[in-house]
Amino acid sequence: MPLYRDEAIVLRTHKLGEADRIITMLTRRRGRVRAVAKGVRRTKSRFGSRLEPGMVVDVQCYEGRSLDTVTQAETLAPYGGSIARDYTSYTAATAMLETALQLTEEHEPQTQQYLLLTGALRSLAEHTHDPGLVLDAYLVRALAVAGWAPSFRDCAKCGAPGPHRAFNVQSGGAVCPVCRPPGSSAPAPETLELLAALLCGDWEPADASDPRHRRQGSGLVAAFLQWHLERGVRSLRLVERG
Repeated sequence: MPLYRDEAIVLRTHKLGEADRIITMLTRRRGRVRAVAKGVRRTKSRFGSRLEPGMVVDVQCYEGRSLDTVTQAETLAPYGGSIARDYTSYTAATAMLETALQLTEEHEPQTQQYLLLTGALRSLAEHTHDPGLVLDAYLVRALAVAGWAPSFRDCAKCGAPGPHRAFNVQSGGAVCPVCRPPGSSAPAPETLELLAALLCGDWEPADASDPRHRRQGSGLVAAFLQWHLERGVRSLRLVERG
């Protein structure tokens, strides 16, 4: 069984037997990995607290047929502990981890997704921006990295220069009057400007945005995410919006 070492973000854990856990991780070079951490639930475990959701670790594993085995884990960034102390940040992080789980494949390199998630967790842990804004920025960027970049200015169907008032999830975002399908929504122009700022990382106007436009933007992002994943992210229902 080959031995490997990589940086990883813990996405999810499951109990296995009386003392073990299955750890699902997004690694920097190997993509999503599932590994058994033996004895991790015992009080004397050497690395139990390091393998909690939201933690960034340097992990060493033996490669197995169906599940790898964790042999070492060293903390690189204890974001999980800091985030867990704030409920709004915690629910936002939980939604991010669930989204990363759905957007990535096992053993397929996902370096951009890894770096994007690491940066988002750092922002939550350091309280750099409002947790809801960090979450929505992460979601639209993660979708873009996965190949589903939404358009918030130019027409998603014909490319006509915007800004446009209509938004249609199935069409890919903003749509011009000619391409606008029936049932399209008409969000406030400030909402689409906010989402465009989050997509490109322009935080100054995003931080200054009105709570009404943040809530409306969050609804559009959630609908766009659900459409492309073909299922909902359950953790989004727990996120508190200002």
